[in-house]
Amino acid sequence: MVTVEGLCKDYGRRRALDGLDLEVRRGSVHGVLGPNGAGKTTAVRVLTTLLRPTSGTATVAGHDVVRKPDEVRCRIGLVGQHAAVDEQLSGRQNLDLFGRLHHLGGRAAARRAAELLELFELGDTGTLPVSGYSGGMRRRLDLAASLVTAPEVLFLDEPTTGLDPRGRTEVWNAVRTLVTGGTSVLLTTQYLEEADQLADHVSVLDRGRRVADGTPADLKARLGADHLDVVVRDAARLDAAAAALRAATGAAEVRTDHDRRLASAPVTDRTAALAATLRHLEAAGIGADGIDDIALRRPTLDEVFLHLTDRPDPGDRPDPSDRPDHSEEPSAA
Repeated sequence: MVTVEGLCKDYGRRRALDGLDLEVRRGSVHGVLGPNGAGKTTAVRVLTTLLRPTSGTATVAGHDVVRKPDEVRCRIGLVGQHAAVDEQLSGRQNLDLFGRLHHLGGRAAARRAAELLELFELGDTGTLPVSGYSGGMRRRLDLAASLVTAPEVLFLDEPTTGLDPRGRTEVWNAVRTLVTGGTSVLLTTQYLEEADQLADHVSVLDRGRRVADGTPADLKARLGADHLDVVVRDAARLDAAAAALRAATGAAEVRTDHDRRLASAPVTDRTAALAATLRHLEAAGIGADGIDDIALRRPTLDEVFLHLTDRPDPGDRPDPSDRPDHSEEPSAA
């Protein structure tokens, strides 16, 4: 449904997209991960015809985004980082308005509004002003508005930014419902759990390029070993616990997190590593009463992300597309 080949986008001497390749399969959720400045929002704006690329090609639902932008717009929906609904209107009025703007006609717009309110479990709130909605409800209404014309491809640009866990879960459930109905979704996010929960396939972007691609399970497998985590009760014993973990596992590097009182090391033989670690902790004077938790676990998508991007702080560079570039936006015509 989406094919991107060698896509580049320059802002003066700054290259936001640097030869990006991407493919989104029909009926799937394709997650695009990356720190701020990786080019996620720029890619979405190019694919939704809001920006013209410097070079490369991109097609959405079979149509070139540069040569046939009107055909692309007829087939897509877009949910940006901020809700695009009128807070003074009710949910039903918002959806009815979007329907009329899409030339559905009065009866068809009202019928579609009612369908979408039920689909997103907003039927009992449809007559209330949006100003009284929770964050999750507003985002679900925003999703509903993007589906007024039943688009073939839906672009979600960090749709759960700023939502609490309940609100995120509500949006996730709504996205799953859409995919079940046949919609193809391209999702950009900085929440690794979100990609893990929703995405069938993940592309990791860094500095405008795709640096990894695969299912969440594939990407985790690239880190190889499982990990053994030890959480001590007293942060003052963390260094001693890390030393015991290193001695027990033979790991070249043991990661420590003093805020979480956590020591973590990769292991190969899970059972042997756990038994040896318990012995070494006991020998170091850290018995059962000195440990809050000890567990074996698989690598997380967070660890894959940090390993691939090599940038622990995801906020070190702004994405220039976060600033309006009105000179390149399409005209109202």
